[in-house]
Amino acid sequence: MSGVWVFKKDGFRLMEKRKAEGIACSSLKKKVLVHLASGEVVSSYSSLEQILSNLGWERYYGRDPQLYQFHKRSSTDLISLPKNFSKFTSVYMYDIVIKNPNVFHVRDM
Repeated sequence: MSGVWVFKKDGFRLMEKRKAEGIACSSLKKKVLVHLASGEVVSSYSSLEQILSNLGWERYYGRDPQLYQFHKRSSTDLISLPKNFSKFTSVYMYDIVIKNPNVFHVRDM
């Protein structure tokens, strides 16, 4: 039996794992990537690519067609993003922030 124990004033019970995950996910806030210089929320890969190219990043056409990738000639860093923008999560956002300090910020929506 797997799941999450939920404790309330009147007792406790074991909740199914799927229902517990739904409760945890619904309480999380959506994150957005913000370009600090313009205050713009990055809402598409085309706007992100424009900003990254101004910072010296170039598109890298690797072997995986499911990824958008960017590299900088002056470093060994590589930014890999899912091709589908709807799968652009905070993990990818923080990767961009770390590789571009003082340029981007991740905020709650």
